[in-house]
Amino acid sequence: MQRRNLIALILVFVLWAVALYIALPIEHPDLVKRVLAPHQTGASAMTSRLGLDLKGGTRVVLQAKPQEGQAPKAEDIQTAKTILERRVNGLGVAEPIVQVSGDLIIVSLPGISNPDEAVKTLAGTGQLEFVDMGQNPVPAGAKVVTSLDTTGVTTATTVYKTVLKGDQLKNVDVVRDPTTQAINIAFEFKPDGAKVFGDFTTNNIGTYLGIVLDKTVLSAPVIRAAISDRGVIEGKFTLDEAQNLAIQMRYGALPVPLEVAAVSTVGPSLGQDSVRTSITAGIIGLAIVLLFMIVYYRLPGILAATALLMYATLNLALYKIVPVVLTLPGITGFLLSTGMAVDANVLIFERMKEELRGGRTLHNAIEAGFSRAWTSILDSNLSTLITCAILYYFGSNFGASIVQGFAVTLGIGILISMFTAVVVTRTFMRSLIDLVGDRVQHRLGLFGA
Repeated sequence: MQRRNLIALILVFVLWAVALYIALPIEHPDLVKRVLAPHQTGASAMTSRLGLDLKGGTRVVLQAKPQEGQAPKAEDIQTAKTILERRVNGLGVAEPIVQVSGDLIIVSLPGISNPDEAVKTLAGTGQLEFVDMGQNPVPAGAKVVTSLDTTGVTTATTVYKTVLKGDQLKNVDVVRDPTTQAINIAFEFKPDGAKVFGDFTTNNIGTYLGIVLDKTVLSAPVIRAAISDRGVIEGKFTLDEAQNLAIQMRYGALPVPLEVAAVSTVGPSLGQDSVRTSITAGIIGLAIVLLFMIVYYRLPGILAATALLMYATLNLALYKIVPVVLTLPGITGFLLSTGMAVDANVLIFERMKEELRGGRTLHNAIEAGFSRAWTSILDSNLSTLITCAILYYFGSNFGASIVQGFAVTLGIGILISMFTAVVVTRTFMRSLIDLVGDRVQHRLGLFGA
């Protein structure tokens, strides 16, 4: 075997082994995750990720409400989308999808365990205020009017002065009182906010400080001493309530109010049935394709079937590294790209058969088959990639995540199929000819010719 072909063959099998290791459903060491997927963090790094339709969960459609008779601005909606993404990530949801479509923000929450609390966290404006209540505290849960927004104020309405807004918070955490084990929310201010808060509490000892979220009083403690950079919100919180409030406080206020337009829930049983059916269909389809290639093209068909198995392994590995969230349309894109991978091999082998029938040697027929089929392979795959780009743009800009997932898996599959058909299959063919070329030179039946 020629040295060059031997090195190429070894590299192909090394790549296959690495891809197989990544694709295996195992927990990979942290070192492997840092090297192969440094952009991923947390427990979900380099794991298979299922979308809402496969894993089950909740989809929430939020609509931006007009303010003072004016439609919400596009930049405000984009800012709201960013804040919602942070809130959703704070909920610990694996692979959430947040998309904008006009004045709608569509949030997909795979595997969410408490949809009601999640919706409450998302829809809440999240405007936190520290207000001066003087000597007259307001009970927790009451609605108040603050100087930050005096819309609809009448002479009979008490307006409480806002001392500080939530954008001055540096950190927010859920803590337990070491004595009573009550669940509280601890907060810490940025330097500028700490100075303002320190000056106010120093000059107002003995008065009440209202902690207000979205115009609802969380608590109204007495200022017993000067407080500078940190404090604690005490209240009768459950753990979920405290965590969701902390998320809203931590990631800031929404620039526009949102209302829930629709909520839909997908049960995990439907997702499991979809996964099982998709896997079954994929295995049957792949087996039929491999059988056809082997029966019709004989020896090259066996090599192409081997390259196709490597193609599937590379796809699964890349899905973990990117990462790709698999949905039913995404699986459809993968299966379609499998057909494109076979199509490339068909073009190559048919050209090779024509060269063999024309009297060329086996080595020259193989090289001519690959080189002359390359133009057709490139054109067909390039047109498909352009279509994938258009579909991805449509899906990402118009809230059609189904279309987006299909475009991603199809595009990745097309790129990998070009590699396996042109590089891997050619390496296998060259290595085979180096080993047994002389003995099969005139046995054209082995090559389907």
